[in-house]
Amino acid sequence: MNDQPPLSLHVPEPAVRPGGKPDFSSVKIPNAGSVPRPEIDVDPESIRDLAFSIIRVLNRDGEAVGPWAGLLSDEALLEGLRHMMTLRTFDARMLMAQRQGKTSFYMQHMGEEAVSCAFRKALEPGDMNFPTYRQAGLLIAAGYSLVDMMNEIFSNERDPLKGRQMPVLYSSKALGFFTISGNLATQFIQAVGWAMASAIKRDTRIAAGWIGDGATAESDFHAALVFASTYKAPVVLNIVNNQWAISTFQGIARGGSGTFAARGLGFGIPALRVDGNDYLAVYAVARWAIERARRNFGPTLVEYVTYRVGAHSTSDDPAAYRPKTESDAWPLGDPVIRLKNHLIRRGVWSEARHKQAEAEILDGVVTAQKEAEGHGTLHAGGKPSVRDMFEGVYAEMPPHLRRQRQQAGV
Repeated sequence: MNDQPPLSLHVPEPAVRPGGKPDFSSVKIPNAGSVPRPEIDVDPESIRDLAFSIIRVLNRDGEAVGPWAGLLSDEALLEGLRHMMTLRTFDARMLMAQRQGKTSFYMQHMGEEAVSCAFRKALEPGDMNFPTYRQAGLLIAAGYSLVDMMNEIFSNERDPLKGRQMPVLYSSKALGFFTISGNLATQFIQAVGWAMASAIKRDTRIAAGWIGDGATAESDFHAALVFASTYKAPVVLNIVNNQWAISTFQGIARGGSGTFAARGLGFGIPALRVDGNDYLAVYAVARWAIERARRNFGPTLVEYVTYRVGAHSTSDDPAAYRPKTESDAWPLGDPVIRLKNHLIRRGVWSEARHKQAEAEILDGVVTAQKEAEGHGTLHAGGKPSVRDMFEGVYAEMPPHLRRQRQQAGV
């Protein structure tokens, strides 16, 4: 036994640290249009390779090519561009508001706008999303009120959630947006359970679960895949791989699976990877997976390959764990710019119209912000009533809470 070498552990390390030169050489990017589009009823075993490739529609020249192209009209794409631009402008204003002390916390979507904005357009009314904190595009693309989103961020007297959630943890039953949980990965098992219940009721509505790359290391992620595959639940399970968890690079959570999508293969779930910065590709894959679920062919696991340009949150400093210029080196580009260039190439958009749209959107977001701030911010103006903390929990309030409410004088 003394001749045996000591045991050791492998601790994955990012390719580069702060101060180094960004390196994305490990990201293998196939040509746009080169990945085949399988039939909806395909046997998962026959498309195993899609868990290791990346589905892309927009090429470097801004052209839409290949079997996943041609699903959206110019009008729909122009609407999608405005949704992404609105989300980006909203982010900028709310980040500034946090720095000004008007709210305690905020999380940006910079670089990831296409994922949620495009996915939302593939859903039908009544479908339910179980999102994380970086899918506000699901709400914006559905037409949710920017004022109400800001009211929730400011926790003011008009906050739809009455101050009972952290900023950015939105909720809208009417728009199929389940209340966000700060405890990540819970939404995956909730999505599968909701989808199973929909099938048991013989309904036609499907569910979509959302998770980040880091949270795939949670046990809830694996439990969700077990139930989804066993019962062929009508659910789309989305992994947003933006390369970084809070301060941990994706290799820590991915382990030896090669890709996050590949984890679905062991459960017999069809798994695809898509260019998360390509609005057209995201929509095409979302539509494929949603149709598969709705037609009772079971779950699909989708990995969106994207990049978190900004900090994890306003409590984070990414300069401590990655090069400052890393986002500039990201090979899949900017989703807003890529869609803008595609529409310009098609002759339905221009740089001048884009600048005009930026100004119009900024004006609309600023107007919404002024209205929301009129109802109060973190340190000024109206607040939710103390009475609200006692409401909406029990059908019949128990005696001890009635006593506490009376003691509070509400």
